Amino acid sequence: MTEEIVVIPGDGIGQEVVPAAVDVLQATGIGFEFVEATAGDHVAAEGGDPLPEETRALVADADATLFGAAGESAADVILPLRDAVGSFVNVRPARTYPGVDAVKPDMDIVFLRENTEGVYAGHESRLTDDVSTLTRVVSKSASERLAEYACDYAPDGFTVAHKANVMRETDGLFRDTVQSVAEENGVETDAALMDALAMHLCLRPEEYEVVVCPNLAGDVLSDLAAGLVGGLGLLPSANIGEERALFEPVHGTAPDIAGQGVANPCATVLSAAMLLDYLGYEEEGDAVRDAVEDGLAHGPRTPDLGGDASTADVTNDIIERL
Repeated sequence: MTEEIVVIPGDGIGQEVVPAAVDVLQATGIGFEFVEATAGDHVAAEGGDPLPEETRALVADADATLFGAAGESAADVILPLRDAVGSFVNVRPARTYPGVDAVKPDMDIVFLRENTEGVYAGHESRLTDDVSTLTRVVSKSASERLAEYACDYAPDGFTVAHKANVMRETDGLFRDTVQSVAEENGVETDAALMDALAMHLCLRPEEYEVVVCPNLAGDVLSDLAAGLVGGLGLLPSANIGEERALFEPVHGTAPDIAGQGVANPCATVLSAAMLLDYLGYEEEGDAVRDAVEDGLAHGPRTPDLGGDASTADVTNDIIERL
């Protein structure tokens, strides 16, 4: 059966890097059925919903989705899209590559980020002109589901990021639940205060392999890691649900370079490699990663990595290496 991949370029450089990743997927010769859908600021500017219902329905029914980026409407686009695939974990690898000038050349970490609640649950209120509030949601059930995934993903052990010394009820529940599930599965864990962990990532990232995080902490720490490995143009991610998944680069719309043809496609191509893994094409996923790594080692490179290549140059190089 032919797998259906929904493709949503979104805004800004998403319009450039998502087609590049699709070209790479087509070069694998697997024969996916690609269905393009729309979402983002440009849809809202035309008087529509930034996430049309037909787009959401396509994503909820597809085998997988490849998404680019959304601008001002990001919260109205990506959060519902993650909900459409039932995503409960955001998988964010951050590693250095040969040939890339990185602050920390020995870094290779995967962040497993809770993807349904925390401060991103959307419970905000403006009480007065002077006071607004945000309700943070942490549940035992969501923490257990993330922990079970983490145990399967990292059976040799992982680090739990938290701030339970201040947020005793919410992060206390998160930390204790994740570690309890890990103990039941015979998986070793250690725990680290998320602010101290941020410092340790900058000083000794080689001490960490897999970090399990609450929602906001995973967002912040993985972006910190991007700066240590060479930039957001190198970080892919996967939003995994029970039956569906959505794949996206960690970077945003990059309006300062959008339309210039110089956006780095590597993060989106690496997200496509994660999509291949998810659908069971692990050999092809490895081949795509190898092609990206060889290209980064020997060039061409886009301006964000010190080169002068275009998006098309890098994409064609990856395809040739495949």
